[in-house]
Amino acid sequence: MKWLVTGAAGMLGLDTVEELLRRGEDVVGLAHAALDITDPDDLHRVFTEHRPDLVVNCAAYTAVDDAETDEKTALRINGIGPRLLAQACARHGARLIHVSTDYVFDGEARTAPYPEDHTPAPRTAYGRTKLAGEQAVLATLPDASAVVRTAWLYGAHGGNFVRTMIGLEARRDTLDVVDDQRGQPTWSADVAARIADLGPLVGPGTNGVFHATNAGEVTWYELAREVFRLIDADPDRVHPTTSAAFTRPAPRPAYSALGHGRWKQAGLGPLRDWRTALHEALPHIRKEISS
Repeated sequence: MKWLVTGAAGMLGLDTVEELLRRGEDVVGLAHAALDITDPDDLHRVFTEHRPDLVVNCAAYTAVDDAETDEKTALRINGIGPRLLAQACARHGARLIHVSTDYVFDGEARTAPYPEDHTPAPRTAYGRTKLAGEQAVLATLPDASAVVRTAWLYGAHGGNFVRTMIGLEARRDTLDVVDDQRGQPTWSADVAARIADLGPLVGPGTNGVFHATNAGEVTWYELAREVFRLIDADPDRVHPTTSAAFTRPAPRPAYSALGHGRWKQAGLGPLRDWRTALHEALPHIRKEISS
């Protein structure tokens, strides 16, 4: 089976290509410079040249705050691009795994994680454009696609919360971190592994929406304390604060935990606990920071 990974220069794209290569898969990873998913001619060229059987779309506009004032650009990349990519897959007989986000929900749930079939209600431009991409993929490839939503993603590559906390620990005596947003810290390498597991199964009966986040729930404040603890820094240097102290153009979800019920239908279990993943991830992240 021939895999094609778009957005392959990003955190999840890099990890997905690396995971597939580790498994001995035939994979091509293309960054934006090599493939613009919003360009039909570019898509035709790439599909004709590489003839993929399965495409993993990690290409996305992820500037959540900027999208509030430039929703047109965000929609082109997050909504129109996936539609064109799905249409190219349909023409060439390829299947598609499309990566999405918890921001398609309103972030106001409190009693239980959002199940995969919960009605989306995005509150931000970023969330609206990502939902448009989901809907386009599922409508175009109803029996040959899967949408994999993830959240609170961190990893060895690119900017993310865990890397930021490691850097700030070395430069500041104390940190104020919000304690009123709750979610699931998720190692990008674990999501990449799950995408590799899911790929061969995508088809009638194993399609639609799946949630790929590490298990458990925590606040950003609690996550920062755990990062400090694991790097032998004093967790009490991290102080709790509220979202009101960090006003941003796009509101952050107060609750981002996602349910994992659909994995059982695919014969797969949920991802492991976030603490276990973080403990394994930190040496890789610190190595990348120091390199």
